[in-house]
Amino acid sequence: MFQLPFMVQAFVAAIITGALLSYLGVHVVGRGIVFVDLALGQISSLGVAFAVFIGTGLTSIPLIFTLAGALLMSFINIRDKRLKQEAIIGILYAFASALTVLLISKTPHGDSDVQEVLFGNILAVSTQQILLIGIVFGAIALMHLIFFRKFFALTESFESGINHLVGIFNIWNFLFYISIGLAIVFAVKINGVIPVFSFLIIPAVSAIMLSKNNITVIILAFIISLLASFFGLNFSFHYDFPAGSSIVAVLGGIFILASVYNIVKRLVPGKRT
Repeated sequence: MFQLPFMVQAFVAAIITGALLSYLGVHVVGRGIVFVDLALGQISSLGVAFAVFIGTGLTSIPLIFTLAGALLMSFINIRDKRLKQEAIIGILYAFASALTVLLISKTPHGDSDVQEVLFGNILAVSTQQILLIGIVFGAIALMHLIFFRKFFALTESFESGINHLVGIFNIWNFLFYISIGLAIVFAVKINGVIPVFSFLIIPAVSAIMLSKNNITVIILAFIISLLASFFGLNFSFHYDFPAGSSIVAVLGGIFILASVYNIVKRLVPGKRT
């Protein structure tokens, strides 16, 4: 597989996007905002569809759309106990999805455009794209490394149910949504909405099933994203399946294994947590 340059580039791109998204996913799952990735990914796709529709701004418009969506979500602060933040984000996702389909339906290659938006085309990634996501993702990773305690303290406030103390505007909450927005807008262009969602959620959920320690969870999430990238692309290469779908399928398999392990661990005497 690695004798082919395009497969090497696809693997490098999958590692870069998978590593950062799996880390951000730990925060997303901890905050209970799983829909945020799908919503931002769909808003990014809406930006692409709008840019294609008007015939300009293929890079700038999706970025503007996604950052605007991230900014909007950072201000969502539900006070009514009958409502959940996920519900509002889900509405944004559905609305963005509908607008995207409406715009794509007016393009010459609507069906193929929908397929590429959903699953991307990681096998066509270029060296320039890899360099760009390396710089962007590296900057985001550095910020989260430097302010690691700040971001995790905020996530833990959501986990403990005291997120109402965050207020209408919190700089760390704002930076979190901007960083995830930037990561998604660049990752979706390469991977597509569904693989990006899978990289963000499945490694984090699987790792949380295997450990309670934050650092261990992050390391396990990294490893899971790496394994899924390798075996997904390998499966795609040897059996001629779409790369994005193959990676998602492997991630799903890993999640099932983690779930089975978690169930067995609870059933074995002395291993219950």
